[in-house]
Amino acid sequence: MVTKDCIETAYSFFHQKERIYTHSTLDWQRDDIEYAIESYVDSMNPELYGLISDGRKDFLRDHKQFQKDITHAVNILEEML
Repeated sequence: MVTKDCIETAYSFFHQKERIYTHSTLDWQRDDIEYAIESYVDSMNPELYGLISDGRKDFLRDHKQFQKDITHAVNILEEML
């Protein structure tokens, strides 16, 4: 079951990290954000992850797709609020 609190927590975390990631010019900072998001994803509600990932196992875990994935996650979670 996905609770409103679960959605709000994920949205807040992803939204904050997405804003920093988008405007950062520091590779180490962007890498740290990717690592933080991947760590969060590993422990987040699996049902919520399934909803925002459209079933992709590498969602928010693929460096090449990360910018697109984090933006998509924020948009989906915002719609769910």
